[in-house]
Amino acid sequence: MPNHPVDAHVGSRVRLRRTLLGLSQQKLGQNLGLTFQQIQKYERGTNRIGASRLYELSEILDVPLSFFFDEMPKESLALGGGLADPEKAFEHQYMSKRETLELVRAYYKITDLEVRKRIFEVIKSVAHQEHELSQ
Repeated sequence: MPNHPVDAHVGSRVRLRRTLLGLSQQKLGQNLGLTFQQIQKYERGTNRIGASRLYELSEILDVPLSFFFDEMPKESLALGGGLADPEKAFEHQYMSKRETLELVRAYYKITDLEVRKRIFEVIKSVAHQEHELSQ
């Protein structure tokens, strides 16, 4: 039976927050009395997260329960599953990658707001040039 899109989304939000906090799957599992393999299954959406477990996760990861459902694409709830809007599929594909999460975490560690702003502008400029060259 395929994963339900809601389970996959909630799992990806667990992974996002865990990674942003710098927690390993093993450490999160220890806090919950679970193995890292069980955390992997939650994050992939293979295993559903029950209400009491979701509450525990919200406490450990220091987020409100609503965090796990934020940004859930309504299209993914359709019977066919999947992400109908290609732009949303793009966002979901890259926002759940470890590289993206590490980049965001590193970016916000830069305390000098002017430096952070300049780095942001450089990245946007390079991306724009790459996009223009590929067309």
